[in-house]
Amino acid sequence: MRETKLLLINDITGYGKVALSAMIPVLSYMGYGVYNLPTAVVSNTFEYARVRIADMTEYLEGALGVWRELGFAFDAVSTGFIAGERQMRVVADFCREQSAKGVKIFNDPIMGDNGRLYDGVPESTVDYMRELLAVSDVTMPNYTEACFLVGREPHACASREEVRTLIDALRNLGAKSVIITSVASANGRFTAGYDAASGEYFHLPYEQIDVHFPGTGDIFSSVVIAGLMRGRSLEKTTQSAMDVVKRLVVMNAKQEDKNKGIPIERCLSVFDKI
Repeated sequence: MRETKLLLINDITGYGKVALSAMIPVLSYMGYGVYNLPTAVVSNTFEYARVRIADMTEYLEGALGVWRELGFAFDAVSTGFIAGERQMRVVADFCREQSAKGVKIFNDPIMGDNGRLYDGVPESTVDYMRELLAVSDVTMPNYTEACFLVGREPHACASREEVRTLIDALRNLGAKSVIITSVASANGRFTAGYDAASGEYFHLPYEQIDVHFPGTGDIFSSVVIAGLMRGRSLEKTTQSAMDVVKRLVVMNAKQEDKNKGIPIERCLSVFDKI
């Protein structure tokens, strides 16, 4: 059987299980050929008081040039943290090139949460992150990121109607399928989306667990990518991703330093159930 090749374009964090450090183990365990292109080397997760980020744009450009010469090909490309406007141009051009060949493009516009940008992420990131939406088969922002992308102020509570309007605004920017996570409403938390394959919207409530780990979004997007590459519907694979993240958070709720993220290599058996 031919290997399904996934290229992950995201940052690599030295201290903490987020981004590539979380996605590579999950997708490799699930049977995919996983390749990576680091956008930045980050000292530690953004939850700590200080962070150092090394921009890898020059390396990224050079690596893509070599890969083109060698004829490397992929079945899907997933983008995450992008370190600056110049890098965005390179990544967006590459994604457009791959999309024209029929490669699936997944986008997690990592910028912020809880109504603000992450420390070390400049406001200009929002403008150039929109470029990737136009070439994405699936985009997966959280509620804060979705609001920033369409130029709206995040609210403490959002209605289903407001989120559906956000989804449509993201589609107007060029995204095909959309998932918006981490939405707080008067009736509890939910994830919402639109599946371009079926033309249907969906709304998936979930129970909020008052334990925070960085990197859960990376695990979520990994499960979504895996499910869609297996031909499952967007709604079903989104629910699976939500269920997996919940199990992992509950399993590790007593971990002392949660800023490190979930110790994913010790929890890979969870992915046997999806």
